[in-house]
Amino acid sequence: MTTAGTPDIPRAAIDGLNSTPAPLTDAVPLLPRTSGLYAWWAAPEVFPNLPGLPSSADPSVRLLYLGIATSLHSRIAGNHLARSGSSTLRRTLAGLLLPTEHYQTTWTDRVILVPEDEQRLTAWMRIHLRLTWFACEQPRQHERTLITVLRPPLNVEGAEHGDACDMVKAAKAAYAASAGPRHTRP
Repeated sequence: MTTAGTPDIPRAAIDGLNSTPAPLTDAVPLLPRTSGLYAWWAAPEVFPNLPGLPSSADPSVRLLYLGIATSLHSRIAGNHLARSGSSTLRRTLAGLLLPTEHYQTTWTDRVILVPEDEQRLTAWMRIHLRLTWFACEQPRQHERTLITVLRPPLNVEGAEHGDACDMVKAAKAAYAASAGPRHTRP
């Protein structure tokens, strides 16, 4: 939960993202409306088959996902905690949780959760996930480096190939297939 003021953005970003992960009820009201990077964290038992670096500030949680935003507040509150259609993280979580949560999906321009399950996923996220962020002017230029260094398991793009990556890809595919074939109008 830091703002950039240093020329060494990757090191400063790593330090900022490694600050104490906050519960979402505490974090969301504090999110700035500036650009930056954010990290989602969870206890190891949340997805026990996925790796993730432990937080140096709170080793009871490990890194799951790293993202960028032009407005940290809008991206987290308006996308990740609201709509599966605009959040890769939500679609990935829903795919990983399909076997236990039995989410229902439907088609729009993409596969999305039905409204009741959007609410259930948000409630699940509020219970199980924590958040950190690092405000900076051009987060996109640091994203790939940070994914390579921090290796968040839910970030498939830029991730190392292996069991965790395969598991996340399979969960994403299961989610995409969960709504059935897309029907087009005659």
